[in-house]
Amino acid sequence: MKNAPDPSYFESDDGYRLAFRELGEGAPVLLLHGFFSDAWTNWIRYGHAERIAEQGYRVIMPDLRAHGDSAKPHEPEAYPPDILARDGLALVAHLELNEYALGGYSLGARTVVRMHALGARPERMIISGMGLSGLVELGSRADHFRNILTNLGSHEQGSPEWMAEAFLKTTGGDPEALLQILKVFTDTPEEAIRAIRCPTLVLAGEEDEDNGSHEELAALLPDATHVEVPGGHMSCIVKPDFGEAIAEWLGRGLE
Repeated sequence: MKNAPDPSYFESDDGYRLAFRELGEGAPVLLLHGFFSDAWTNWIRYGHAERIAEQGYRVIMPDLRAHGDSAKPHEPEAYPPDILARDGLALVAHLELNEYALGGYSLGARTVVRMHALGARPERMIISGMGLSGLVELGSRADHFRNILTNLGSHEQGSPEWMAEAFLKTTGGDPEALLQILKVFTDTPEEAIRAIRCPTLVLAGEEDEDNGSHEELAALLPDATHVEVPGGHMSCIVKPDFGEAIAEWLGRGLE
């Protein structure tokens, strides 16, 4: 799919205008994108949302705060811990979702786990592009992105930092707002991960170790299905296998 659905908007609990897009009809599936990305790049551009919608689902895809068409405030007070998770809960309330699936990629996956820790109770969850250490020990990951954002233009060509900066340029991200996002990262203790008792898909590229071990994460969850698709953290998300894996796991929605 080349064209994204027009955005709709809702207001966060602290008064910011946040965007989301929808595709399809049926049982709701709320999907959150990764850092530096947006709903269109993560879910729509490579056909994942369309493939899921074909199964009979209403795919709901917000642009996280500081990303895409959502507000990108620079004020530090706009980024308290867990604000992305609270924005997600506000969208669930705005749309009056009761029975829904909740998923995310990378930062989006971290955010859906935090939403569960704060009280979200989806029927199913999708945790993709994420390993165990990426949830329980976030300091090194935050430092990695802080280095990227504070040294733009100086990274060695071909390095992970250079590739992340190149991706940032393609999405037109706001470095100052994105730097503030690093403050919202919140460690999730293992006992809170074990408390996720709904069926959960742990999906990752077979070469993806950016956020730790997805095998260890799947082993910790009470009801997990672990699926690997070709590629690493930056490459698996552009392949049709990724959306196909989610659609296959979700199965046919009730029409």
